[in-house]
Parts: sequence; structure tokens; C-alpha cells
Amino acid sequence: MAGAGRRLDLPVVDLASPDLRAAATSIRQACVEYGFFYVVNHGIERALMERVLAESRKFFERPVEEKMALRKNSSHRGYTAPYSEKVDDNPDSRGDSKETFYIGPEEDDDSHNNVNQWPSEECFPSWRKTMMSYHANALVTGKRILSLIALSLDLDAEFFQKNGAFEIPTAVLRLLHYAGNVNASDDRNIGAAAHSDYGMLTLLATDGTPGLQICREKDRHPQLWEDVHHINGSLIVNIGDLLERWTNCVFRSTLHRVVPVGKERYSVAFFIDPSPNLVIQCMESCCNEAYPPRFPPIKSGDYLEERLSSTYKLATA
Repeated sequence: MAGAGRRLDLPVVDLASPDLRAAATSIRQACVEYGFFYVVNHGIERALMERVLAESRKFFERPVEEKMALRKNSSHRGYTAPYSEKVDDNPDSRGDSKETFYIGPEEDDDSHNNVNQWPSEECFPSWRKTMMSYHANALVTGKRILSLIALSLDLDAEFFQKNGAFEIPTAVLRLLHYAGNVNASDDRNIGAAAHSDYGMLTLLATDGTPGLQICREKDRHPQLWEDVHHINGSLIVNIGDLLERWTNCVFRSTLHRVVPVGKERYSVAFFIDPSPNLVIQCMESCCNEAYPPRFPPIKSGDYLEERLSSTYKLATA
């Protein structure tokens, strides 16, 4: 049965620290050992975070028919209903019980990205403005974190900006709602099944409700799950599979899940992915003769589309 794990004290990185090298060293340790860490003094105002969570709650409380009118399109923007996603091929699993809403960058004119869906302005007059404000602020914060990650890998602080990772904006905001009436004693019920994130970096804001757990040793049996507790005003940050691949597994993309706790849970995930045409290949600082590249080069967009498509195919299989 999915249940309580051991409490985990992840590293806390202060983004306001003037000592960038010390912050980068702390991030490197976190990414090598956990794949997760907290950031504080991240620049996103608490009032904005609270508005996003409030607007999210307001949307998810609407009737199913109204939400389904904005169901996810082919560009992965919009609403996904409970049990729409499945990340494993376990026949006993029903899929994830959460419901979500995806929002991509709005200012880009590229047809691949300019496909957001929005609730009625009559019912949600400030929804779009609030979400895009959070999107813009989270992207600034994410770029600051990635600069520290670059330093932690003995690269130029502007490595990701200079190599074209942000040439085409692909950051996605994802609102998440976990119902409180899911039976936690039923093994088939899970808010979000064990998975690693697909892209480069994830920033997570939560309403403080527990349920998030990580498993540092994915091949260990039985798996050991540890609870990620809430720190007021912080963001939880984790790296994704593309950055693990980019760093030749020096940094880890860690398994995590959300288990039912008998209480509603709202969170806001912000995924930063590289430009679709950027070829991801092993960083020079992460390989040598004794430790050669473990993965062939691949375009970011191809990799992410393959992973996203398989997630929804499994849910409908």
C-alpha cells in the first residue's frame, strides 16, 4: 500500500545569497545526492503564488462538462481529467487520480506554442493575467537556478542562455488538483504514480498539503519512499530526465510520486524545457575516457514528444 514515508530534509538554497559559488556547490550536492532541493528568496511574491492557487481551485471546482470543454489539445495545452495519465504498464493501475491544466508561453508566435486554452473571461476575469504573470516570474527564477546549475558543472554561468536552450520558449505551467476523497488504502489509487520528470528543470509550489514522496534508489527493492515536507514560501526544485541525460547521469532525475492523504491537495508545477531543436548531448565537463557519454545525441523536442505521447497512450490502452 502506498503510504507514509520517512521524513527527508533536503538542502535549502538561498537565491538571494551573494556567494554564488557556495550556492552552486550546494546545488551540485543536492543534484548528485537527491535530484531535489528547496529554493528560498526566489523572487516570486507569495501573494502571486496564493492567487495562482486560488484561481486554480476555482477552476477545478467547476462542473466536469465545463472543464472538459477545454480538454488538452494535440499541443498538450488545456485540461486533463482524472485517470487520463498513466506512466507505467501495470495492468492493475488505473492511472493517476489527479486532474491538471497545462499553460504554455503566450508571447511566442510559433504555432507550436501559441495554442493555450483559457476559461471564460466572464467567469474568470483575472485568470489569464494571473497565470501569465506567474509564468513570467517563474521563468526568471528558473533561469537564475539554471545559471547556478551551470556554475555547479564548471560551466559558464550563461551556458544555457548561450547554447540556445531558451531560443524558443517552451516552459509550461501545470496546475494540479488531487481529490481528497480518493481511498488511500486501495493500492490502485495514487495521485501521481512513480515517475521522473521528462525535461530540464521543475519548480513546484504547493498549498502545504503533504503527499509528495521521492525514491532516491529507483532500482532498490523494496523501494524506500521519503516524504518531502513543506517549507513556507519556498519552491521545491527537481531536475528532469533531459538534464540527467545532458550531465551523463552525474545529476540524478529522481523518482517521485504523490500519495493520497485523505485531504485535497493543490500544487503548481513549472517545467523548463530546452528549445525543441536543441540537440542534447553530453556536456564536456561530465565525461572523459573513463566515463564516456552514455546516451546518443537527441533533439529536445523529439525526446519530450515521445515521452508525453507514451504517457497518454498507456492511459487509454
